[in-house]
Amino acid sequence: MSSAPRKKLPIGIQTFADIREGGYYYVDKTPAIHRLVEAGKYYFLSRPRRFGKSLLLDTLRCLFEGREALFEGLYIHDKWDWQVRYPVIRLSFADGVMQSRDDIDKRIRYLLRHNRERLRIDATQAEDIPGEFADLIRGTHEKYGQRVVVLVDEYDKPILDNLLEPERARELREGLKNLYSVLKDADPHLAFVLLTGVSKFSKVSLFSGLNNLNDVTLDAPYATICGYTDDDIDTVFAPELPGLERSQIKHWYNGYRWGGQEVTAVYNPFDVLLLFQKRQFGAYWFESATPTFLVEVLKQRGVFTPALTAWHSRPALLSRFDVDDIATEALLFQTGYLTVKHIEEPMLGYRLYTLGFPNQEVETSLNLALLPVLGLENAPRERKTLFTHLRAHDLAGLEAHLKALYAGLPHDWYRNNPIARYEGHYASVFYSHFAALGVNVTVEDASHHGKVDMTVDFAGHLYLFEFKVVEQLPEGSALEQIKAKGYADKYRGQGKPIHLIGVEFSRERRQIVAFEVENAHC
Repeated sequence: MSSAPRKKLPIGIQTFADIREGGYYYVDKTPAIHRLVEAGKYYFLSRPRRFGKSLLLDTLRCLFEGREALFEGLYIHDKWDWQVRYPVIRLSFADGVMQSRDDIDKRIRYLLRHNRERLRIDATQAEDIPGEFADLIRGTHEKYGQRVVVLVDEYDKPILDNLLEPERARELREGLKNLYSVLKDADPHLAFVLLTGVSKFSKVSLFSGLNNLNDVTLDAPYATICGYTDDDIDTVFAPELPGLERSQIKHWYNGYRWGGQEVTAVYNPFDVLLLFQKRQFGAYWFESATPTFLVEVLKQRGVFTPALTAWHSRPALLSRFDVDDIATEALLFQTGYLTVKHIEEPMLGYRLYTLGFPNQEVETSLNLALLPVLGLENAPRERKTLFTHLRAHDLAGLEAHLKALYAGLPHDWYRNNPIARYEGHYASVFYSHFAALGVNVTVEDASHHGKVDMTVDFAGHLYLFEFKVVEQLPEGSALEQIKAKGYADKYRGQGKPIHLIGVEFSRERRQIVAFEVENAHC
């Protein structure tokens, strides 16, 4: 039990001075900030929304401006030269939705004018945006006698807000490129540059020659520069823990990794702070912005939803993000719905990433959002029925429920929904229905005999599912495979009842034609 006094929760507070002076909890990020500033000059950092990027930039602003009192007691305090103060240009595209080149140009001019007035720089004679920005950087350097720090928050938001309208998104991209391209030739006047956002657009499409922009998104030394670690939860937030189950906090909200399995996983701050405020578990981060675009992309591409639990990718694909070329794994990773689970290097210079859901919140919530795409329009009722049968270990009821579920998919839905054309659709409905319930689901659960398609561990019982797609009539091969391969062997000795379930789907009838159950010895 912590004896430390409780402080205010910094929910939505993105101003470093407010947190430090206002009696709020603060997790010291200055060790990573110090390393960042000492190691280079031009940086790019991608993190999902509501992960503390804005607070990070404001902390850097206060540091470069030499506001020493705010850093007393923090790691960096005795390592920084407080006699040197740098002028800071801060640009943020977090507010509002821009839908045209005219909109973005007006916003950029407003931001440049605001910085010019704050820094007391004479009005520019330039008529174009690149000229205005270049004049601001150069004029600031000349006025203050120190090179300039440029911090850009949500650098990509105007494009992301319009991805469902590619022509408009390209127009906005060109407007931002007009601004960012200035940084390349401004090098003699710049001390430090950091751009943050959700996605990593290609340098060619957005930065026009700014090849020295160092992307530290997946660099292990900066894995925890945003977000809270387990140690942070147990120390800084110790006064908030009584009354909450610590293991469930970890299960629900931890698990984001930027780097290999050796890097420390972090929590989304938004989730943790709202949990401490509301004192109950909820999908706070997921529900703060419905991923409409993401769901539409997964629908159009017919994504096999069980693959989301272990998606293999090369590093280059995680960075391939542009208006006309968005790799599915890049979209899922950069927006925070998948995270790095494992990195292999089978040969020198070739790395293979395994991605998966970071935690219970994301797995449950994304699968719930995908259920209508998969044809389950009445998801709340169906979830309740599934839960009722599982809690009672009623396998006959479970069979009847699942058969009714597939029989209820309307024929029009099969004609009009792209995802229905994929054979994996049957298993996708099955997996996502269970995963949306929040039960413990393992896909392709490996044993020394092979991999069973899906394992569900719930209320003291284990359910092992094997799926087969058959032509029209049942073959009985799904259950036989579970038995022949000895998939249950790894679970014997746990003391839990084990249920082997073979499920066969008819390609012709679009229905479950076999649901065979056999109980195995514990």
